[in-house]
Amino acid sequence: MQENITFRNRRAQTLSGVLHKPATGPSRSCAVFAHCFTCSKNNRAATRISKALADEGITVLRFDFTGLG
Repeated sequence: MQENITFRNRRAQTLSGVLHKPATGPSRSCAVFAHCFTCSKNNRAATRISKALADEGITVLRFDFTGLG
């Protein structure tokens, strides 16, 4: 399961993210996926890794850094 979210950084700028949650059962742990500097949260590798971790029971947040995405 994935959910689009927004949140504010410490400068009150709105950032965009995607929260991947396990489809079944509670989350075993959580992770923040920090993509490469010139990429966005929608990078194919970041998306695939986040989905694979969610399939293993790990909640993952991938987001765009300020000025990207």
